[in-house]
Amino acid sequence: MIKIAVDAMGGDFAPAAQVRGAVKALQKDGDISVIFAGDEARIKKELEGLDYDSSRVEIVHAPEVITNDDVPTKAVRTKKDSSTVVAFGLLKEGRADALVSSGSTGAVLAAGVLMLGRIKGISRPALCPRIPNLRGTGTLLCDCGANLECKPVNLVHFAMMATAYAQAAYGMASPKVGLLSNGTEDHKGDAVHQEANALLKELSCIDYAGNVEGRDIMAGDVDVVVADGFTGNVALKSVEGCGKAISAIMKREFKKNFFSKLRAALVYDVIKNIRKAADYETMGGAMLLGLKKAVVKAHGNSRENGFAVCVGQAADVVRGDMVGKIERMLEENASAAAPAEGAENA
Repeated sequence: MIKIAVDAMGGDFAPAAQVRGAVKALQKDGDISVIFAGDEARIKKELEGLDYDSSRVEIVHAPEVITNDDVPTKAVRTKKDSSTVVAFGLLKEGRADALVSSGSTGAVLAAGVLMLGRIKGISRPALCPRIPNLRGTGTLLCDCGANLECKPVNLVHFAMMATAYAQAAYGMASPKVGLLSNGTEDHKGDAVHQEANALLKELSCIDYAGNVEGRDIMAGDVDVVVADGFTGNVALKSVEGCGKAISAIMKREFKKNFFSKLRAALVYDVIKNIRKAADYETMGGAMLLGLKKAVVKAHGNSRENGFAVCVGQAADVVRGDMVGKIERMLEENASAAAPAEGAENA
C-alpha cells in the first residue's frame, strides 16, 4: 500500500478540495492510503457523508497554517504544528511514501530542502509542471521557478531528473529533451545556455534534441523542456495567460448575438474538447524534483478533481521508482553530471 501524506490546510479551497480530492483518488486506486495533516475537526467534517474505506485514511492533527504572507524559511522553522511541516515530518519519518500540497510554494520548497534534503549529487531541486500540448501527451517544463539563476550543471541535472520523472510517471522509455533558448542554433543563448547545450549533447542517459524555442513547448515535439527558473516561470505564466485570453475571446464572440450563440451550440462538442485538452486540472501538479522522496506541488486553487489527479500522480511516481531512477542515473553518469567546484550549493 502506497501512503500519501496530504497537506490538508494549504490552498485556496482547503480543506474541502484536499479531503474530497484525496477520497476520489482512493476510490479510483485501491493500492493507496492517505494521511491528512491538518485541523482534525475540519477534516472529519469534510469526510462526513463521503464514501471511503476508513482503514485507508488517517488524520494527524496540525492546528497551524503557513500562508502565502509568511516568510517561507522562517515559517517552516517556527510553525512546527503547521499542516505543511507536519506533512513533511510524516514523509521524513517514513510514515508516508510521497506528499501532496497545494499550500505556499515557497514553504513547500523550504520544507523539502530543510526537512527531506536533496538526493546525493543533485545540485538543486526543481519544479516540474506538465503543460498541455498538441499531441495530448503533455510537456514537462523543468524548472518553472525554484531557481531564478542557474549554472550549466543545474540545467544538466534538470534534464536528468525530468527524464527519470517522465519514465516513472508517464511510461516514456526515452523522452525527448530540449533546452529552452532564444533560437534553435547552437550559438544562440547566453554563455550559461551555450555551455549547458554542449554538456547535454554529451550526456548519454538522455535523448537530447538540442535547443528549442518558447513556441515549441506546446507543440509536443519534445517531451521535456529544460529551463532556468526565471525563464521557465515566464514561459509558464505566458502559456497560462494565453489560454485564459483565448477562452475569454471565444466566450465573448459566441455571446455577441443570437446567431453567434447558435453557432456556438452547433460546435459545443468541439469547444468542450478544446477546454478539456487545455485544462490544467487534468495535468496534475508540479513535481518537486531532486528531493529524497516524491513531493507534488498542486495548484493553489486546485479543486477536488485536480487534487485527486495530484494524489494519483504522487502514487504513480512511487510505483515507477522515480527517486531510484534519478539516483541510478547520477551514479551511472557521475563524471558528466558532476557539479563544478562551488556549484553543488550555488
